Order: sequence, then C-alpha cells, then structure tokens
Amino acid sequence: MNAAAPDRPPHFDTAQAARILGVTPRRLRQCVGAGLLEPPRDPRGRLQFGFVDLVVLRTMRGLMAKGVPVPQIARVLGSLRRQIGARALSELTIYADGRRVVAWDGRSRWQPDSGQFLFSFAAARIVRGANRVTALAPRRREGVDAPPAPPNASAEEWCDLAMELEHESPVEAQAAYRHALERDPTSVMAHVNLGCLLHGAGQHGSAERHYRKALKHAPEHALAWYNLGVLLEDRRQPDEALPAYERAIAADATLADAHYNAALLYERAGRKQEAVRHFAIYRRLERRR
Repeated sequence: MNAAAPDRPPHFDTAQAARILGVTPRRLRQCVGAGLLEPPRDPRGRLQFGFVDLVVLRTMRGLMAKGVPVPQIARVLGSLRRQIGARALSELTIYADGRRVVAWDGRSRWQPDSGQFLFSFAAARIVRGANRVTALAPRRREGVDAPPAPPNASAEEWCDLAMELEHESPVEAQAAYRHALERDPTSVMAHVNLGCLLHGAGQHGSAERHYRKALKHAPEHALAWYNLGVLLEDRRQPDEALPAYERAIAADATLADAHYNAALLYERAGRKQEAVRHFAIYRRLERRR
C-alpha cells in the first residue's frame, strides 16, 4: 500500500482499490472514464482513490450487479451532485428498485434522474396495516380511567406484524415494536429492529438506547454491535465505532460489512496492518457470497 504523506489522507492505487471492491482494474478505469467519480492523480498520472471513492464505488458496484448500465449510473450521479450541493455522496444510500435508481438520505426517497420523490408504501396498505395494529392494540375499559388491558398478542406476534409493516409503513411498524416491548422488555429483536427504524429516521439518541438495551440482554449479538457501530460513525464518533465493529466480528466473524467498515476506520487511524487484514477477510467473504 502506498504510504500517505502527513498532510494528505491515505489513498489506494487502481490495483488496490480494485482488489478491495472485488472488480477488475479495467472495470474500475471504465467507471472513472464514465464520470462516476473523479479521483486525483499522482505526479506520474496514476489514479489515487480515497475512502469516499471506495464507498461510492461500492454502491456503484451494487447498481451494476443489478443490471443498471454504467451511462445511466453516470447520469444519476451527475443529477445527485447537483441536487445535494455540498453534501457528500457517501451520506446517501443509493440502490436499484427494479429499473429505476433510488436515493435515500434517511428521511426521503427520490429518483435522482427525474427528481421525483417516492413513497415506500401505498395508502391502502397503510390502512390495512394500521387496522391490524389497532385490532391488536390494548383498549381501555369503557368508562374507566385505568391502565389499558394487555393485548392478546404476544411479543413475537407484535414483532412479526412489525416486520410485515416496516417497508409499507415505518411509523406503524415502530408502534408494533413498542407494543412488543411492552409485552417483553427483553425482546432483543424488537430493540434491534426498532433501533434500525429510529436510526433511519434520524433519531440517533433513541436508536442508540435501543441498541444498547438489546446488548444488555444479549451481549454477543453481532447485528446489534454492528448497527451500533454504524450509528456511532454517523454521530462522528469513530473511536467508539471501531470497538463496536470488533465486538460484532468477535460475535460473528462472517459479518462482511463489519470487516469492511472496521478496515476503513483502521486505515483512517493509520493502522495499516489491521486495515489490510480486515479488507482481505472482507474480500474473501464477498467472494463466497
């Protein structure tokens, strides 16, 4: 790996970036030629890819795997750069939904090429989901100002319902997970999944509390540690995020994304040996997958 100068961030050459991403150097150069990103070059004209480039390219690789043509990806990125201004592309989630490319910033979903905002559910399906939640929800005794009687549904049933509602109606799904926790405050699934929904909605403090409650009841829960790491990164706390990723890996060594994120943080911290080790594990797991 090339040594970085003290006054500049670490970088990867074309061969290194291609190995990390699991693509050929030729494919990587095609992405640059199509305008998917504009990495700087060293004095000898060699491309230099930074951390943000790797994150963006990883997303682009996912779009190409879904059959999205490179020229369309280039148009989408051009539109996104105009739409988000000074914000970094790495702050967005970009994915293929059928034939269209969708961007998500944690609150809104839209098609970058058209600028059209999208809803992740249909009104009729929300009504059906809301009716189901209402049917299961506890009711007050008529004419009595007393705590509601417990619902008949179990915590597991509330979680099942919440998972059905997550993509159709996140608000109703949150309500269902909260009902599950009323029935069983130790439900790790409810804490983790509710934390994910709150995290996606930008409610980082509440999300962290639920991740940590999940870990209180299941200290070796890999996904809870991984989600907590992502959240801490989003809160600009990399020194706390890295141990969370390591705990996730200790609980489940096959969690590829935890290795990838840990590698990036180790690289930023100048701990190149650990970064290379985790990148190598990530590539091996991705090949198997």
